[in-house]
Formats: sequence, C-alpha cells, structure tokens
Amino acid sequence: MTIALSSPSLDLADSWAEAVTEFGGAHIDGAGLNDDITPDRAAAESFVEMAELYGRRGAVLPEGHVPCDYYWITDGAEVVGFIAFRRELNDFLRRVGGHIGYSVRPSRRREGIVKTALAMVLDKARADGYDRVMITCDDDNPGSFRTIEGAGGVLQDVIDASENGHPLLRRYWVAL
Repeated sequence: MTIALSSPSLDLADSWAEAVTEFGGAHIDGAGLNDDITPDRAAAESFVEMAELYGRRGAVLPEGHVPCDYYWITDGAEVVGFIAFRRELNDFLRRVGGHIGYSVRPSRRREGIVKTALAMVLDKARADGYDRVMITCDDDNPGSFRTIEGAGGVLQDVIDASENGHPLLRRYWVAL
C-alpha cells in the first residue's frame, strides 16, 4: 500500500467516480461534494475546476466559503478517500467543521489510510506556518476520534450540533 495525497485530476476521474459511488449517497466528509452528486465525468470536471479555485491563493470565493486544499487520497491509481484542509475557520467551521475533514471509501476502511493521510496534511499545515488546527468528528465514531487522538488531538469539548446534523460532536485541537 502506497498512500499519497493527489490533487484532484481528470486522470483519476473514473476511480473518483467509483469511490463516490461506494458511499451510496451518504455525506462524504472532506470531499467538497453535495450529497446529491451524480459521479460522472461532468461532475469530476466541475469538481477539479472548483478545487483549483479554492486552492488558489487570493482567489475570490463565494460568500461564506474559505480557501481549501482538496486532496484525493490515493493508493497507486485508486482513489481510496478524501481529505480537505480548510486554511481558515469561519463561524460555521469553528463550530462544527474544523480545519480538516476526511473520509475513506467503505471497502478500504480500517487499513490506516486516514492515519497516513492526516499525518501528511498536518505536515503541510506545519510547513505553512500553522501552530494548531481544529478537527471535529461525531461522538459515535470511535475510529475517527482515535485517529485524531493518535495524531495528537486534544479534546476541547463535546457539543450538541444537532441543528447541523451531528447529535454530539467532538472538537479537537492538534498542536503542530
């Protein structure tokens, strides 16, 4: 297994579509997608274009949006997951989203993929001068909170975020 962070690219569009399809319409944290997406070539083209815009320093983004580096987590030529590094926190992200969101396709979970990808994103954040980042996860997701804690995450609190679809949400800070 050779896990890497790949910039979204049409070269990986077919594997991206397979990964998105595997989630079966469920929300995909860190993927930057609407839940009702049809994972076809047009959607891949649109996403690659959006990812380039959000990753461009100084780009003008829609109101309420923040600069973000989107990555497809790959194992060779297979897209196995998604991870996003939001370079700023707005009020919404400060409450429920954090700096980093991630997901691994269901068939590839429990292989340490997110642990590896998260370490890579934390290294990038450190290199960019961040001294700490926020990461959140649902309170009933032990795989995710163990991954965050394993990366040095210190629990700030557990909040009721039911108005945002998260009955209980853990908020962590990772010092870099």
